[in-house]
Amino acid sequence: MTLDDLRVFVAVCRAGSLSAVARELGCTQSAVSQHVKRLEREAGVSLLERRPRGVVPTPAGRVLRDAASDSISGLDLALRRLGDLVNGDSGAVRVTTGGTTVRHFMAEAVVAFRQRYPKVSLEFRTETSSRGCFDALTAGDLDLAWVTIDGPVRGIEQRPVVSLPWALAVRSDDPLAGRPCVSTAEFSDISLIRLPENSTSGARLDAAFAELGIRSSSGTSVADWDTALLLAELGLGHAVVPVLPGWEVPGDGPLRLVPVGGLPPLPVGWAVRRWDALSPLARAFADTVARSCTEKTAGTHPK
Repeated sequence: MTLDDLRVFVAVCRAGSLSAVARELGCTQSAVSQHVKRLEREAGVSLLERRPRGVVPTPAGRVLRDAASDSISGLDLALRRLGDLVNGDSGAVRVTTGGTTVRHFMAEAVVAFRQRYPKVSLEFRTETSSRGCFDALTAGDLDLAWVTIDGPVRGIEQRPVVSLPWALAVRSDDPLAGRPCVSTAEFSDISLIRLPENSTSGARLDAAFAELGIRSSSGTSVADWDTALLLAELGLGHAVVPVLPGWEVPGDGPLRLVPVGGLPPLPVGWAVRRWDALSPLARAFADTVARSCTEKTAGTHPK
């Protein structure tokens, strides 16, 4: 049993496919299978169950996967910290997040961090959802994930940074544009642009609607809030969106953001494997982003 065997096995459990891991590693599917078979021989038990569309860990496989994931993550963190000690202020910070997050939450912080640590490499990996960010983080080669804060996730620590209020995005010539606020009770008569079901922020909004007994119609689905804003600006629907740092409420130009009352704010922030094992550089970047977001949101929340 080698560290490579365990890494490959954890990757297979995560991907649910031997061929996908083979493509990721640039090797043959047979080579990936050999890693798993070696572990099964030493463990004396089957670790993977073959399904028509891939593989899933057996009960024994889940035990090994969980133990190996924790151990590999801890080892990777230790190696990263050793590298930082050797390289001083010339290490790397690796972050995973959504496609538009850097622009909305981190632009000023990235500049400030770069000025303070000019030799540090900042690496960003884009994922399409918070769940994707969690999966990428547990894979072991990333420091931080910027996510919509969700319920407990095994092996992940989450730390809220800001809570975003909600607003209704409408065209400036829409009858609702001049309102000081809009009630959630009015959403039953409004066709809303919605995020896909795998979006954590969209799921939170849907859960809040369900708790309030709101049943709104929707004829349009988008992949991100920026697209929802664009469609609202074009007059193709209304969008309930979180008020991101720096956005003006009620705003000006062709789009208006009308504050929505009665909805719980959306918490966003950092997720890591272990805060106490985070490298000094990664912690410095996380703190820089948190300060920047706090300062930017101070004047943008609806009164």
